[in-house]
Amino acid sequence: MSAVLPMKRLANVVLGKMVQPESKSPSDIPAPYLRAAHVQPQGKIIELPEQPMWFHPSELRALDLRRGDVVIVEGGAGYGRSAVIREDLPGWGFQNSIIRLRPLAGRADGRFLDYALQDALTRGRVDLVTSTATIPHFTADKVSKFEVSAPALVEQWAIADFLDRETAQIDALVSKQEEFIEFLRERRRAAIEVAVSEVRASGTRLKHFIRSVRQGWSPQCYSWPADGVNSWAVLKAGAANGGVFRPLENKELPVEEAPRPEVVVQRGDLIVSRANTRDLVGSAAVVEGDFPRLMLSDKLYAFTLDGDRALPQFVATVLGSRKWRDLVEIQATGASSSMLNISQADIVNLPMTLPSVDEQCRILVHLNDQTTHIDALIAKAQEHIAFARERRSALITAAVTGQLDVRTTRKAG
Repeated sequence: MSAVLPMKRLANVVLGKMVQPESKSPSDIPAPYLRAAHVQPQGKIIELPEQPMWFHPSELRALDLRRGDVVIVEGGAGYGRSAVIREDLPGWGFQNSIIRLRPLAGRADGRFLDYALQDALTRGRVDLVTSTATIPHFTADKVSKFEVSAPALVEQWAIADFLDRETAQIDALVSKQEEFIEFLRERRRAAIEVAVSEVRASGTRLKHFIRSVRQGWSPQCYSWPADGVNSWAVLKAGAANGGVFRPLENKELPVEEAPRPEVVVQRGDLIVSRANTRDLVGSAAVVEGDFPRLMLSDKLYAFTLDGDRALPQFVATVLGSRKWRDLVEIQATGASSSMLNISQADIVNLPMTLPSVDEQCRILVHLNDQTTHIDALIAKAQEHIAFARERRSALITAAVTGQLDVRTTRKAG
């Protein structure tokens, strides 16, 4: 039976350096550094534009990154993610959003530790030690005390070799499915562009088809979604992402906060995102259904259209096409590349000359015939990806906990 040991018995645990944007000493040198955004799920490290900061040479030596090291995200949205460094990164350091594990010689293999941490994160063990009322942190102290199964080193190598081989096959399958989904989405986008190709971005303005506009509010809410029956909720900015109305993108309103029925979404509302990332600001979707306790936030506009001249679903389709996305992104303002804003005036003044309602209806029916099959294929591919990832997690759990004898499995294969 494998021993269960705290991480400090298996590896040296080091927290990175706080970002230093300016030189503090004549000896300081600029160097690229690893940050939390590099470390992605399933043990992946992605390439990002280099962001140098200043290190003293002694700091850079102490915070180097070598093959076999394991890096862990310390806090924020990706806390607990881990990855093993597969090649030396000469000249690189790492910031204090990253914890480095350097396996002790003869005690541990970095690949095995990474798989053990992936398993712990998937099964919620990391959450148990990071639960907090504020932003969760998997601190260096918590990592040092965190216990993992620790078989003999030769067995760790065998497990890591087995999982490297098996997860690579699963990851390749997932990658193929993701490529297929992107191909399908491109076909879907092309169908939309063809469908609205005769709509002119000139002449009449969108405001000529609008009867009224409502905007919501953003009180302090709980982070979780409401049950949709007994509690009130406020929609989040992402409720219109991708041209689909997403009622579950909401936050529950505390019972002590009085709701505002006048900003409840209505069936047929054209919802437009006022504030979002560059590629999502101005996203539009139609409310299809009744949600008597679901309110708009101040980051969303709800337009009531003149139904005799404009169908909400058709206008949402037009706003999602490339020509109008370009117009929206030009109008969007903001100092941050992660969150931009577009004003109500800019939206209602978008040029848009629409065909008759009968023609809009005909186009929507034709477009629906094309996209329904595409959407079904996308959903099926997403199911395959979800199953593959579940299989990946189950395989890692079985291997690192000893439920699966990888030596027997290898011989049987």
